[in-house]
Amino acid sequence: MSSIELKIFIYAVIVFSAIIHEYCHAWAAYLQGDSTAKDEGRLTLNPIPHLDMIGTVIIPLFLLFFANSFIGWAKPVPFNPYNLKNQKWGRTIVALAGPASNLFVALIFGMLVRFSIFTFLHDPFGVIVYINIFLALFNLIPIPPLDGSKLLFDAFPRAEAAFAKSNIWLFVALIIGMVFLPYIANFIFIFFVGRGF
Repeated sequence: MSSIELKIFIYAVIVFSAIIHEYCHAWAAYLQGDSTAKDEGRLTLNPIPHLDMIGTVIIPLFLLFFANSFIGWAKPVPFNPYNLKNQKWGRTIVALAGPASNLFVALIFGMLVRFSIFTFLHDPFGVIVYINIFLALFNLIPIPPLDGSKLLFDAFPRAEAAFAKSNIWLFVALIIGMVFLPYIANFIFIFFVGRGF
């Protein structure tokens, strides 16, 4: 696979992984009684309704071709937390459904790499595994509007007020998350695949 082909493949994986992520947010909300995403046509794996020009097109392509790195996201799924059956943890369940879906995809492809005799699939499947792990962990960083903030604010309601008063907490959480994220991603990758990336 040439460098250009690899980058195109990585971009395709980012897009479809982000779409699965958002679909699972919508699915989790729907299962809890909120049909907002479904009513707006977002409870679908069709990529078109989920595309965000900045997060799904411009930033991922720019980083891939000019910075040899990646990150991306799809259009956030709308939901009404007041419609959720579980008022205490419903928002957290919806938030965690996205990263959980990426970790599940990573686990499935990780097992295929670990146990498949078709070695030509190991490298492309490994890329799928790493990207999904990275997306899951990035979204779990506890800063708004990332999914991790919903978990933090539901578990510690006072944290939301603290974040609202000072942007320094956002900066600290982002820096800590980005510093440790690659190490955690590599650890999970080895756990799933059985070897380093």
